[in-house]
Amino acid sequence: MAEPESLRCSSVRNRGGVQRVEGKLRASVEKGDYYEAHQMYRTLFFRYMSQGKHAEARELMYNGAILFFSYNQQNSAADLSMLVLEVLEKSDTKVEDEILENLAKLFSLMDPNSPERVAFVSRALKWSTGGSGKLGHPKLHQLLAVILWKEQNYSESRYHFLHSSDGEGCAQMLVEYSSSRGYRSEVDMFVAQAVLQFLCLKNKNSASVVFSTYTEKHPSIERGPPFVQPLLNFIWFLLLAVEGGKLTVFTVLCEQYQPSLKRDPIDYLNFSFLLFFGVPPKQSPSYGGLLGNLLNSLMGSGEEDDVAEEAHEDSSPIELD
Repeated sequence: MAEPESLRCSSVRNRGGVQRVEGKLRASVEKGDYYEAHQMYRTLFFRYMSQGKHAEARELMYNGAILFFSYNQQNSAADLSMLVLEVLEKSDTKVEDEILENLAKLFSLMDPNSPERVAFVSRALKWSTGGSGKLGHPKLHQLLAVILWKEQNYSESRYHFLHSSDGEGCAQMLVEYSSSRGYRSEVDMFVAQAVLQFLCLKNKNSASVVFSTYTEKHPSIERGPPFVQPLLNFIWFLLLAVEGGKLTVFTVLCEQYQPSLKRDPIDYLNFSFLLFFGVPPKQSPSYGGLLGNLLNSLMGSGEEDDVAEEAHEDSSPIELD
């Protein structure tokens, strides 16, 4: 019993020490001594890291970054934000919702046009999957997507939604995106591309959710199915065919809806044949864009697990405007 009690006392003392240090640093910032305060934060960071006090270092850098952001000291705040990531990268900290939410908070406060923001989100996503080369933790992607949505950066928001599991949020964002930036004739294209991109990432559930939510909430889409727009009917049937794994149904769909599918330069059909039914396409025309890269990768390697990696090479979704 004595040892746990001593550990608790030590933790309380450490927390009290951090609070006292933070108080002094806050006073310096409030006086406008930004440079001196920034240097002191960095000094304390390296001291804590050398002592193995990773949690204290992370907390101090996070609170310091928030403080600098509140005084519009973007450079100092971004630097401390990077140090938060450095703690995470060099310690055995487990991925938890609170940490992901803190990272998203820092991202939201950064200047959207700063190169530091790009570097920060890249490192944060890499850390969130243990440096495994995966595309990032779905929860972090979802948090980033919502932030970018609020900034009306719909294209980048969609990219992050695609790598999350939030099909409903993605659909609501796409409704706003389509209504504010798209043509009425493109209403079906917004959701069709999103559904196919979710499918290419093997996320059938989110593909279904984004389709049903989008078609229910979009003010320019009459209630269905069936729908007025042929492409929406194709996507609806496609989701049923993929779920049931019925190649015959899929083949008939492709033939019947060929005119609607030719509206877009990206050939979705051969891609879907390969990914969901294991059947090579009848021919190998040239492909472009994200799904073209995916298809070419599949044809070259024969390994479906390469899909997500190829998707990551295209840093943003297919543009519609």
